[in-house]
Amino acid sequence: MENKANFAGAASEATRERPTLKTIAFMTGLGVTTVSRALKDAPDIGAETKERVRMVARQLGYQPNRAGVRLRTGKTNVIALVLSIDEEIMGFSSQMVFGISEVLTGTPYHIVVTPHSHSKDPMLPVRYILETGSADGVIISRIEPDDPRVRLLVEHNMPFATHGRTDTGLSHPFHDFDNEAFAHQAVEKLVGRGRKRIAILQPPSKLTYYTHTRIGFQTGLHDYGAEEVPLRVTIDNPLEEIRNAVEAMMRAPNAPDGIVCSAGSAAIAVNAGIEAAGKRLGQDVDMVSKESAPILSWIRPEIITAYEDVRHAGREMAKAVIARIDGIEPELLQSVSQPVWSRKSK
Repeated sequence: MENKANFAGAASEATRERPTLKTIAFMTGLGVTTVSRALKDAPDIGAETKERVRMVARQLGYQPNRAGVRLRTGKTNVIALVLSIDEEIMGFSSQMVFGISEVLTGTPYHIVVTPHSHSKDPMLPVRYILETGSADGVIISRIEPDDPRVRLLVEHNMPFATHGRTDTGLSHPFHDFDNEAFAHQAVEKLVGRGRKRIAILQPPSKLTYYTHTRIGFQTGLHDYGAEEVPLRVTIDNPLEEIRNAVEAMMRAPNAPDGIVCSAGSAAIAVNAGIEAAGKRLGQDVDMVSKESAPILSWIRPEIITAYEDVRHAGREMAKAVIARIDGIEPELLQSVSQPVWSRKSK
């Protein structure tokens, strides 16, 4: 009884302060080196031992001392996600974070989100990460054809992955959505419903996926015998501006009978503009939109949707960054996902 009391008292004393590898070693009866290797998933440590160590670590709320790790290894065990926060109302960013976190769980790495507005200098957060050495790898989005962030990261030999492709001739890890296929198939679906005058709410022209979207859209118009009705705003405009522009377009004599929307959040504003003009979705006009969460069908079941799995994109980019840190060639870390259409659109 006395020994048990002493053990309980020692355990209580050991867990009163921030738990360390020594704390876990004491609680499990293992050596500090064994505990450290078990947490790193070393192949020479048995599965039962690893599970016992992880269970005690979870119960104690153990977190690696990043300062100590950095002093010993020169690594931060941080993956920095530089993420745009503008008009975040449809879960796009959160789904990406979830996907990245799923992959990092069980690894030494942690995600640190660096919020950034696309209206500010996009180089600032990347320069900060490089200058401070605050991450072992970086994930960036809103990629441009000749993206200066990509060039800077390559020059500094910093492992990274991008959500989107460049056209620089520099090989780097990326995951992208096939926006060319989306836009082409969107036109096909609208023409299949008898629509011939089609507008598109597209990305800003500085981004790479604008070019992919335009190619798919224009090819679709040509292939299926439709014409474009110009819309002078993009998905980067404030939602109120999109709504007003769509209302004006729908009130004009040459109003479209079909609309393609490149973002789920913007589709809400497009729908509001259609209704403000006194038109009815599914009767006067049909709309096709991308979405990263199944929300549009709850708001307006008439909207034809293509699912972009942003959570999957997060997983792919996290795996690519870790693989790049481990020395895998960037050409092997590139992937593109296809649109998944809702049942009602087939």
